[in-house]
Amino acid sequence: MKVFKKEKKNIKTDNQTGFGTNAANYGGRFLDKNGAANIEKRGLPFFDQISWFHTLLRLPAWKFQMIIFGVFILINFIFASIYYFIGVEHLNGIVASSEIEKFAQAYFFSAQTFTTVGYGHISPQGFLTSAIAATEALSGLLGFALATGLLYGRFSKPKAHLKFSENAIIAPFQGGKALMIRVASYKNTNLTDAEAKLTLAMTVEENGVNVNRFFPLDLEYNTINALTLSWTLVHHITEESPLYEYTKEDFANEKGEILVFLKAFDEMFSNTVAIRTSYIFKEIVYGAKFLQMFEHSNDNTKTVIHIDKLNLHERIEI
Repeated sequence: MKVFKKEKKNIKTDNQTGFGTNAANYGGRFLDKNGAANIEKRGLPFFDQISWFHTLLRLPAWKFQMIIFGVFILINFIFASIYYFIGVEHLNGIVASSEIEKFAQAYFFSAQTFTTVGYGHISPQGFLTSAIAATEALSGLLGFALATGLLYGRFSKPKAHLKFSENAIIAPFQGGKALMIRVASYKNTNLTDAEAKLTLAMTVEENGVNVNRFFPLDLEYNTINALTLSWTLVHHITEESPLYEYTKEDFANEKGEILVFLKAFDEMFSNTVAIRTSYIFKEIVYGAKFLQMFEHSNDNTKTVIHIDKLNLHERIEI
């Protein structure tokens, strides 16, 4: 980050962000857009760095399904190979004219054993084949128990179904200007007691050394009773703000980051959910205002909110 050249007095700082102050050891932004810390951990073996449970819970649905199907196919391929190399003659009921067909029937016998379906068309013969089939059946029970637990964990995990606008904006506000960020709930959930916190991350030169400094940005409202429509987080840029006297050129040329932390109470899970994101200065539109994203229905009986208009804004002069 670039050196914060603007000299300000009596600007309070936030020393409880959890990020370090040594600017020389930091690279890039502090938080990714999805809220994850922009950190790469090294010094341990790869598998010791990963919590597989958390990883599988956070994977996108299509990747999780691909892993489940992939593991299922792989395990059955391994057991089918074992049956094939032992000899398919130890599997009663297999009638095949080619080696490919023999392997295919061994594979489907493996799938039936792994899922404990057991149609009875093919059965193991001999101690070794029966022992392998029994081991596979046990593996199937444990595997499906694990998959069921992961599926339940993914569905039952409390999650803040909130979307932030792609851009933050600098807009006119009460005779001056303000930093604004818009957020909305996009699922049929009831979120109450929402609380937001904004922090400005900058690099400041102190005694000839560049250090990271974090400045809390006061909000017009940092809590609301219910997050049913959209919520625009507004930081009024006054003389007490670290963004005071910042121009369009400053936002374009200097490097800074707005860290956003938001939590709310989800009535369905009876639990607090949290979400984070950040905006670097290049993601802040100077001289704009958000456009209305909700309206009444045609029969005037409901309020309709258009989530696709969350980031909709228009340019204006400040």
